[in-house]
Order: sequence, then structure tokens, then C-alpha cells
Amino acid sequence: MLHITKMKNKSLDTKLLDRAIEFAVHAHAGIERRGKGFPYIVHPMEAVEIVATMTSDQELLAAAVLHDVVEDTDITIDQIRREFGERIASIVAVESDNCDTTVSPSTTWHDKKQAAITRLSRAPYDAKMVALGDKLSNMRAIARDYAVQGDALWSLFRTNDPHEHAWHYQGLARALSDLHDTPAYQEFSHLVDQVFHSKE
Repeated sequence: MLHITKMKNKSLDTKLLDRAIEFAVHAHAGIERRGKGFPYIVHPMEAVEIVATMTSDQELLAAAVLHDVVEDTDITIDQIRREFGERIASIVAVESDNCDTTVSPSTTWHDKKQAAITRLSRAPYDAKMVALGDKLSNMRAIARDYAVQGDALWSLFRTNDPHEHAWHYQGLARALSDLHDTPAYQEFSHLVDQVFHSKE
């Protein structure tokens, strides 16, 4: 009979992160990650895992799991501010097009992405860590799907020109280059080069 001995781990205060995860799970409940066939919450949880390779700051981990709730659900930035404080709200706002006064429903895809690149290039280092968690999770999914589908993949996106996606992700890589010494950034940069090297 196999005996399993539990190792005693160092205790962490994860109350804030636990609350943020529960909040995000409820906010994204019933929503599918577009074209993936799995629950949306899988993506922000992967973003948390990536950010955790760069920092143990619980507010940044909480911001990572909450990064899409304002952009993709009915949750407002004011609700995030009330529930989780100004620092987390300000980081989530950097990740949310609908918190950017230069972006409107009529703004083109290209201009929205340019606004996001500009926001990130000017963002504080801690906000860039959270953004990298999001963008690396996205880039991993693109690289996996591209390996199987090739250029047919781009038809699943709102913009189906692969050169536009190359421009976007190369711009993100430049905006996040302050993080160049982290394994997460190095993986992101490698995947961008791997997928888009012929799309410039």
C-alpha cells in the first residue's frame, strides 16, 4: 500500500489572491474562451501562473487574474477599485480598452491595438508584469494553434490579416522590453519571432 506523506510548506497569506480568483470565476462564469472550447477563466489563471514566475506580490497576482473582467464582462473599474483598491484597479485599467478615453466603439482594430501598445509602453514596471502574463498566455495559444492550422488560424480573429497581428505582437514585445531579463519575456519574444518571422 502506498503511503503519502504531506510535506509541510511555508505558509503564504493568499487571502487577497483567493478573493480575486473567486471574483474572476464568478465574473467569467459561463463564458467560453473564444474558439477554444474551454472556460474563459483558464486564461486569467494561466496569466497568474506566468506573473508568479516574476513576483510574489499578491496585488500583482490578483490584478493578473482580474485583468479581463472590466474589458470582457459587466464589471466596472469602479467595482474593482471598491473591492480591491486603487493599485489593482489602476493595473486592470491599463489592460482595458474601455478605460482608455482615446478608444471608442468606432475606433478601428488597428487604432485600438496602437492605443494599447502606447499604454503599455508608458505603464509602470509592475503593470507591465501583469500585461506580460496576459500577452504570453495569448501568444502560447496562438503558437499552439498556428502549428496545427497555419494561416487558416487568422480567420478566427476580428482582423484576419496576419501582417496586422505580426505588427501588433512585435509592438507589444517592444512595449514590454523592460522585462527582457525575465524568462517570461524571453519566451514571449521567442514565440513572437517563431510565429511571425515571415509576416513582417
